[in-house]
Amino acid sequence: MRSKKKILIVEPSFIITSGLEKVLAESQYFEVIALLNETDSLKNRLASYKPDILIMNPTLFVDSNNYSIRRIKNEYPKTVLVALVYQYVEISALNLFHGILDIRERKSVINETINEIYFSVNTEEQHHDEKNSYELSKREINILILIAKGLMNKEIAGRLNISVHTVISHRKNITRKTNIKSAAGLTMYALMNNLVEDGNL
Repeated sequence: MRSKKKILIVEPSFIITSGLEKVLAESQYFEVIALLNETDSLKNRLASYKPDILIMNPTLFVDSNNYSIRRIKNEYPKTVLVALVYQYVEISALNLFHGILDIRERKSVINETINEIYFSVNTEEQHHDEKNSYELSKREINILILIAKGLMNKEIAGRLNISVHTVISHRKNITRKTNIKSAAGLTMYALMNNLVEDGNL
């Protein structure tokens, strides 16, 4: 059996970290190894635990001189960085992370989101050969179809009953896997791969 991926959570709210830890305790893929409520000891904890996934509140790093997101990415390139959000965060800050987790999501969506972020970054962990390592997940295909139909992030979120932050995270994965940034380009990709029919757009 494949070992569980180690998660380190950095979030000042005890209620949020406790709830997230409880949700992840039910996962067969993940194990929470430590909880931090500040960034002061993060450098030492990263060196000690070497987590597979670092879930953190991005607002803790806005005015922090202790440890920057870019430095973490440089020093721990194999660690997947997930932004934990429940309030407004500048998109420029969110773009530094591999993915976004909205704490207001349903329990099943939280596990699914972390799983997809991790495996989309670490494609060698998937049971695909090199040719198929950039295949879109079912959720990403659903979002791609809605993008091709002209829906905006908020509309997609409403249609799929997920948060806008989750849609943005999936769109980042879609862009990375397809190397296509524009909505028009993604629409053409969807058409060329028979995900939607021209007459349905």
